[in-house]
Amino acid sequence: MNSVDLEEKVAHLIRAVEDLSDVVARQASEIAGLERRVRLLMERAAEEEALGGAPEANVRPPHW
Repeated sequence: MNSVDLEEKVAHLIRAVEDLSDVVARQASEIAGLERRVRLLMERAAEEEALGGAPEANVRPPHW
């Protein structure tokens, strides 16, 4: 394997690492947003439970 082949392989590897780094950064941002949403939903559920009201999903429709 000559030096040109090695340089090409290194260039491809560098590109792959940069691409993976971008993916990881994007996923970290998405995970942070999802964690915020879950925290808000958990807080809302705790507030509803503290108020003694049943969540709307568990309320029987009036025609039953």
